[in-house]
Amino acid sequence: MTSDRDMLWHRCAHLGRVLLPLVDQEPWRRDRRHENLQTWGIDTVEGERLIEVFAALAAHAVAADASVSAAEFDALRVSAVADAATGKRDIELLAGLPDTFADSRDVQAVGVFRLYAYTGGQSSRRLFQLSREVRHALAVLGEQTPMPSVTCGDIFRRAAEAGLPQ
Repeated sequence: MTSDRDMLWHRCAHLGRVLLPLVDQEPWRRDRRHENLQTWGIDTVEGERLIEVFAALAAHAVAADASVSAAEFDALRVSAVADAATGKRDIELLAGLPDTFADSRDVQAVGVFRLYAYTGGQSSRRLFQLSREVRHALAVLGEQTPMPSVTCGDIFRRAAEAGLPQ
């Protein structure tokens, strides 16, 4: 049986996975992000995977701070997740994660994030740069939705409408 903690992470990881495909519906945004990653010396594939997990970690931190269950996750405001991406320290985003992950990609991505967070120096700078990309991507999704306070559920509905995997 899957615990609520594991289900919460699953919802957070799903938010991270749909973030870039939704933003990339305007292809010039992907090109701009790739240019930024190149400029910062970050491999595009690694950078995009770190952006995904960064968004998931930020969402998880907000949900944990608000004591939100997996069932309540859809009501979480996207602006709060964006604020956490740039407002919380890297190691704060790692607090309260499940002990194990069902998806091996999450294990690897969280491990790389953890390594970057604890290494410091250039790695910390890269996480700072990636945090700005996460915040920007979430802001773009918020601006594209006609509602005043966009929620994670709104993002999931857009992802379903776009035919992204659930």
